Amino acid sequence: MTLPTAATRRFQWFSQGVLLYSLGVILWGAFVRATGSGAGCGDHWPVCNGEVLPRAPSVQTLIEYTHRLTSGLATVLAVALYVWGRREFPKGHPGRRAAFWALVFMLTEGLVGAGIVLLKYVAQDARLGRAVWMGVHLTNTFLLVGAQTLVVWASRGRARMALRGQGTVGAVLGLSVAGMLVLGISGAVAALGDTLFPATSLAHGFEQDLSEAAHVLLRLRVFHPIIAVGMGALLVFGGRLVARLRPSPDVRRASAWLTGVYVAQLGAGVVNLVLLAPVAMQLVHLLLADCVWMCVVRLCAAGLAEDAPRLEPAAEPASRVEPV
Repeated sequence: MTLPTAATRRFQWFSQGVLLYSLGVILWGAFVRATGSGAGCGDHWPVCNGEVLPRAPSVQTLIEYTHRLTSGLATVLAVALYVWGRREFPKGHPGRRAAFWALVFMLTEGLVGAGIVLLKYVAQDARLGRAVWMGVHLTNTFLLVGAQTLVVWASRGRARMALRGQGTVGAVLGLSVAGMLVLGISGAVAALGDTLFPATSLAHGFEQDLSEAAHVLLRLRVFHPIIAVGMGALLVFGGRLVARLRPSPDVRRASAWLTGVYVAQLGAGVVNLVLLAPVAMQLVHLLLADCVWMCVVRLCAAGLAEDAPRLEPAAEPASRVEPV
């Protein structure tokens, strides 16, 4: 194995720093939503209340404007990651493609955010269209974090991925990715319901969910914990199956991390529910959701690696036909 050069190590640190910074921006965006500060700049974008630098801003304006500034810096970092990635990785390398898609999803992240502002899906707006845009926003965020995670993975000299001929492993990993996207969207809708229709007690929250007159966001919110438990079982057992069929150290490590982080995520979800979704717990819950997603991406990268050892399930022996 070739030792990394000083330039390679610098790129590794930079790619990790970009990923961590992006997570911080994502959490601040959730803070904007949870505090109802999304209308802090009105329905203006990219300016704030018609001004480049808002004068005498309110607290909500400062929160929203700070998010826009940090998002702008995240875009600059994504451009730098792509340019540096083109120099670091040869043509056709998955790391270069991952850096490209990280930039694409960063740009679409900004466009989705702009759409939410311009359509006034902010503050206390409870239209169903807002839930749809939240789902789109969450999906794009996951894809962005996934692409940046793959850049970090590739920067460490990991093997390329082979998507074809993966059999059971490919099916399990594909189902895990799709399931995580569904879980993330349901979590975004549940968080929106918590923000718009806060419960005064746990019993009141259950009454809200089960009421025939409940808003559609509250009716959708009840599905999130059910999906979370089901996905937990899929990820834990699926991760162990992949670790058994692709028994490399990277796969086993990714599977163990996935199990541990998902257990922590479920625990945070229970605490979030019992405490009636305080802002701090919403942020912790979201951070752990992103960490679970990164573990799934790492498991996919390790399990689909070209040099991963393969142990496919034993095929059933063909029935033997006796000659007449």
